[in-house]
Amino acid sequence: MTRYGYFLSCEEHTPKALVEQARMAEDAGFTSLWISDHFHPWTDAQGQSPFVWSVIGAIAQATRLPVQTAVTCPTVRMHPVITAQAAATSAALLGPGRFRLGVGSGEALNEHVLGGPWPRAAVRLEMLEEAVEVMRLLFRGDRVNHRGRHYTVENARLYTLPDEPVPIDISAFGPAALELAGRIGDGLVAIAPDKGAVKGFRGMGGAGKPVFGGVKVCWGPDREAAVDTAHARWAVEQLPGELNQVLPTPTHFEQAAQLVPRETVARNVTCGDDVDAHVTALREFAAAGFDRVHVNQIGPDQRGFFDFYRTKVLPQLVG
Repeated sequence: MTRYGYFLSCEEHTPKALVEQARMAEDAGFTSLWISDHFHPWTDAQGQSPFVWSVIGAIAQATRLPVQTAVTCPTVRMHPVITAQAAATSAALLGPGRFRLGVGSGEALNEHVLGGPWPRAAVRLEMLEEAVEVMRLLFRGDRVNHRGRHYTVENARLYTLPDEPVPIDISAFGPAALELAGRIGDGLVAIAPDKGAVKGFRGMGGAGKPVFGGVKVCWGPDREAAVDTAHARWAVEQLPGELNQVLPTPTHFEQAAQLVPRETVARNVTCGDDVDAHVTALREFAAAGFDRVHVNQIGPDQRGFFDFYRTKVLPQLVG
């Protein structure tokens, strides 16, 4: 049975607002949390980007919901050793079974800030695989010495660990990433209800492993106003190809977003207060084979969204 969680957007909200949304999500009946990890927002209109690991620490004290990063890049901006320490501490704070580390190959938007080169996609996946190898050794409590193609680790050991190793789930958007996710991941992270991707993942080593999804909506009593909000804040999600991985600054994303028509957002993002439309959007993930789906409300009206989902949408999905 598919379960439903809430997707916390670090790109749009302050740390305190994210913690309050986590509380509201629990009260509304959501059963888990996703949280994004960014150094920059995609655009200045989104306006925020707190350090995700601090926010997770606060959430651990505010709710009893499990948390998954969606997703962290452990390869460039943060070395895998430091990512492993952050994840292990988060898992120790949250308690048994309440933290999963979602990882991906990253975007230049967040990762180029230290001034290094931004590798091509095949190299980024190679780096991700090596990073996961290093983190798994550290999660076992081993003293790690590693000299690989991309990372060197010397006498590293995590002294603060959860009771069980942190599960590592892989974000995948194409055949090479799906193969990697199936081969080394504890689960798959995806943001589209793609039945073919789920089938491919499970056929390439992911059989029996969970699949986690996320989707953005914009609830509001005025659908046209909701479409305007979604277009202003998240037109970037409709950009084609590899633009999201290679553009380096929010300014570049703002320029690219000008090419996304309002009608594209209206067609592809569930907006307004039509209960059936929201239920249908989430059921598409269930039909594609997802085990858990996280929904994010675009914009400031979080309280209205949670009331709507608590009373109208979740009862139809879990009843």
